[in-house]
Amino acid sequence: MKSKISYLLTVAVVFMVSCNSSEKKTTNIKNFEPTWESLKQYECPTWFQDAKFGIYTHWGVYSVPQSPGHTDWYGTNMYKSWSGSHKFHVKKYGALDEFGYKDFIPMFTAEKFNADEWADLFVEAGAQFAGPAGEHADGFSLWDSKVNPWNSVDMGPKLDVVAEMERAIRKRGMKYVVSLHHSWLWGWFPTWMEGTDCYNDPEEGSLYGEKLPESAWRVKAAKGYYNVDPMPSKQFEHVWLEKVKEIVDNYKPDLLWFDNRIQILSEDVRRQMMAYAYNNAAKNKQDFVLTFKRPDFPLGTGTVDLERSRMPEIYPEPWLTDNSISQKTWSWATDIKLYSTNRLIDDLVDIVSKNGCLLLNVAPHPDGSIPEDQKQSLREMGKWLKLNGEAIYKSRPWIKYGEGPTETLTGHLADQKFDGFSDKDIRFTTRDGQLYAIALGWPANGIISIKSLSSTLYNQKIKSVELLGSNEDIAWERSKESFNIFLPDDKPCENAFVFKINR
Repeated sequence: MKSKISYLLTVAVVFMVSCNSSEKKTTNIKNFEPTWESLKQYECPTWFQDAKFGIYTHWGVYSVPQSPGHTDWYGTNMYKSWSGSHKFHVKKYGALDEFGYKDFIPMFTAEKFNADEWADLFVEAGAQFAGPAGEHADGFSLWDSKVNPWNSVDMGPKLDVVAEMERAIRKRGMKYVVSLHHSWLWGWFPTWMEGTDCYNDPEEGSLYGEKLPESAWRVKAAKGYYNVDPMPSKQFEHVWLEKVKEIVDNYKPDLLWFDNRIQILSEDVRRQMMAYAYNNAAKNKQDFVLTFKRPDFPLGTGTVDLERSRMPEIYPEPWLTDNSISQKTWSWATDIKLYSTNRLIDDLVDIVSKNGCLLLNVAPHPDGSIPEDQKQSLREMGKWLKLNGEAIYKSRPWIKYGEGPTETLTGHLADQKFDGFSDKDIRFTTRDGQLYAIALGWPANGIISIKSLSSTLYNQKIKSVELLGSNEDIAWERSKESFNIFLPDDKPCENAFVFKINR
C-alpha cells in the first residue's frame, strides 16, 4: 500500500509539473539548446498518442549462433564461464581464442531477409509504427556507417537493413522506428580477459572496443543505477553520438528508441544528442518521438519507456512499453516459447487503458525470415484489431483505467513474472466521447459485472450496449452494486471482448 501511495503521489507531482509547464511549450519548436530546460520544450505528437501499437525486431549477429537462452546477450555471455551460452559456444564452435564473437559476422548472411515481407506482416498485425534494432549491444551497425567499420554494408549481408526497412515501412504508411542499444558496448566484450580473441584483438578499430578493466562492465550498484569504472572515454562518447547522428541524418526516423544504461554517458553528450535529434526533426517538419528509460534523461525531455513493465494507473503523459513476443528472449533462440495471443492482446488493452502504447518485439530467424508461429500470433492480433480497433486506435483513457482482481506487476522486467488476467478484469477506453468497456475474459456464468458503472458509482444514464463484432441485441441491467451485461451465445472473437456503452 505504501509503494502504491508513493507512486500516486509521484504521478500527481508529474501531472502538476506537466500542467504548469505546458504554457511554456509551443508547437513547431525550431531551436533546441543542449540544456535540460530547453529540451523540456519536447511535446509528444498526436500521431503517437493515436497509434497505440508498434512492432520492432531484435535481429543481428547475435542471432547467428542458434543457441538456446537469452540470445541477444550471447555476445557477452559466451565469454562468461558460468553461463549456458559459454558452455554451448565452446562445445559447438570451439575455444574463445580461436572462435570469438567477430567470427559470427561472415555467417550473418541474411539470405531470406525481405523488408517488404516484414512490412506486409506488420501491417497485417495492425501496427502503426515499426522498424529494426539499428544496433544492439554488440557494436555491429545494421546501416551504412561511416564511423563504425563493423556494419552490415561492409560485412556480413552487405546490406543496409535500416535503409531497406525505412523504404518498406514508409511505403505502407506506417511511422518508422529505429532502436539503439549501443551504450551497452562499453565493457560488453571482455578485453581484459586473457585466453580470448577480445584480449588478443588489436585495439584500434576493433569491434571489441578499448582495452578496459572488468569494472568497466558493471559492478554492484544502487537500485536503478550501474556503476562503471572507468566511465566511458571521450572517444567512446564521440562515436556513440556520431552513430545517432547518422541515423537521424540519413534515415529520419519518426521514433528514435533508446535502451537504458545511457546514464553512464556524460550529461553533455546526452544533451547534445537530444538537441541534435530535435532540431533535425524540426528542420524536416517531423512530428518526432524520442523514448528513453528512466533515469537516463529527465522527465519532460522525451517520452518514457518501460521495459517489460507498465504503469499501475493512468499516467498523465503518453508513455511506451517495449515487450517481446517471447517471455524469455528478445532475439530468436532454439528454445523460444511465445506468449499466447490472448496474453499479448490483454497486455495491449491494459497498456492503452493507462495512456500507453505497446512496442512489441519480434524475433526473426537468423536467416532473416520470420518464423511461422510468430507470424500466426501477429496475424491473430491484427484480426482482433480489425474487429475491435475503434476502442484502441485514437483512444484516450477514461476516468479510471479499469477494475478487477488482478493487480499488474510493476518495475523493470516485471511482465516476465506476471501470470496474466482473469475473466473478471475490465479495462476502459474512450474515443470521441464514446465509452468502451473491454472484458479480458468470457465468464462461464455468462455475465460481465462492472461495478464502476453501477447506479451508485456512475451518475449518468446508459441507453444501450453493443458488443463489437456481434449482431445480437445485448441485454443488461443496472443495480446499486453493478452494471451487468448478459453475454450472447456466440463469441465475436477469441480474445478480449469490447462493449460499446452508449450514454
